[in-house]
Amino acid sequence: MNTHRNLNQTPINFPIRWQRFFGEARTRIFIWYILLMTLFLSLSIPAIRQRLFLLVEGRVKEELLEEVTIFHEMFAEEFEAKNVSLKLQLTEEYGDRQTYSTSQKLSAFFEILLSRQITEDDTFLIAIVEGEFYKSSSKALPKQLQRNSELVESWAKLNESARGEYQVSDSKIGSILYIAEPVKIQGKTLGVFVVAHLTAGERQEAIEAFKVVIEVTVAVLILVVLLAWIAAGKLLAPLRSLTVTARAIEESDLSQRIAVKGEGEIAELATTFNEMMDRLEEAFASQRNFINDAGHELRTPITIVRGHLELMGDDPQEQAETITLVMDELDRMSRFVEDLVLLAKAEQSDFLHLETVDVGALTEELFAKAKALGNRNWELDAAASCCIVADRQRITQAIVNLAQNAVQHTMSDDIIAIGSAVSGSEMRFWVRDTGEGIAKIDQDRIFERFARAANSRRRSEGAGLGLSIVRAIAEAHGGKVYVNSQLGIGATFAFILPIEPFEGKR
Repeated sequence: MNTHRNLNQTPINFPIRWQRFFGEARTRIFIWYILLMTLFLSLSIPAIRQRLFLLVEGRVKEELLEEVTIFHEMFAEEFEAKNVSLKLQLTEEYGDRQTYSTSQKLSAFFEILLSRQITEDDTFLIAIVEGEFYKSSSKALPKQLQRNSELVESWAKLNESARGEYQVSDSKIGSILYIAEPVKIQGKTLGVFVVAHLTAGERQEAIEAFKVVIEVTVAVLILVVLLAWIAAGKLLAPLRSLTVTARAIEESDLSQRIAVKGEGEIAELATTFNEMMDRLEEAFASQRNFINDAGHELRTPITIVRGHLELMGDDPQEQAETITLVMDELDRMSRFVEDLVLLAKAEQSDFLHLETVDVGALTEELFAKAKALGNRNWELDAAASCCIVADRQRITQAIVNLAQNAVQHTMSDDIIAIGSAVSGSEMRFWVRDTGEGIAKIDQDRIFERFARAANSRRRSEGAGLGLSIVRAIAEAHGGKVYVNSQLGIGATFAFILPIEPFEGKR
């Protein structure tokens, strides 16, 4: 039974394992490398083969030209100068005479030439006198170069120099490269000197050399492929480390990081991954803190409500007081929930409803609304005379929040001022007060959710979301908010918006 079950499992696991193997980046890079090398070799091998043949053919043609050059030099020395060796050759062949015919002299010259010249293998010197095959440097001629052959007869009729290649179907011969030089005496062609070479031998040598090149290339290719496989593994090791690290990461533990080694794209990827994990860890920590703070803020009014309801007696007055307190706590919870919903909406695309806003009129309206927040010395610093495209209601909400914050941290004799002005490409609103001020260490932290200044002598009734809402509204417009403050002197909150419409949330 167990054996049968294992046999059934093998066809399932085997393809999955190979599919995973071929799906790895290392394998894909390796396969692409092999394909490119194969393509390169398939294109280069024929080119190398043809190049070798051309080099061999070029060398043979140079040797043929050397033979022709030697022929011309000897012809000038032996024949035209009436050399002694020519006289001796004539005497040997035709006897001692006073005169010899030009044909006899040419035949004697060819005898001297062919006897002195030592040719390479498969190279043949052929002498033709008065249209007839006279003699060759070798008696063992291929039939294509023998007397009365088609090629020899075509050479015998030449009056001008000729060179070319004669194709032969016999693989032992290959083709015949030749140079034919007519011999003219007193303007009349009396003979032809031919240098011919059979290419089969050189081509066979080229093929043997080509085989060696292929063998060496294949051996080098195998070595390079193995090295490429090892190099790809080392190159992609950080990616595997990244995968292992990513799999090991859990919500409860985001501290895992990848060791960054060297430079380049892989190191940059590892650095980017670590930076992303830093942001994720910070975001998860912020989320946990938010949940803990929100739970604490909700738990307090719930505890108060539950405690008073449990202790409430039958006395009508006591019941009325308890109901009033409970309603107040429920209202505070409702405002808290509304603030949370507002912060969540700030991340959505429909958070803003843009319109053209008259900044001067809006500033005066904000000043009028702010004066109702508390008994302070209210001042209007300035009102910009311009228009911007923004969400009027969200701006009002943000500035009123800043004014409410100023009221909570000032006394009745302190000054709170509101103003607006254009600064370059930005629209600037501000709320200035002469209250207790904010410590430098708290000036960035107070815009976070549930944050309160540590030095504040007065505790506000809110949950610490007001300034977070102000920042969310500013950032939704493509702007920002910041505070400039000193302890004991006061604080100025600046709410900055771009004058040009922000192509962000709508």
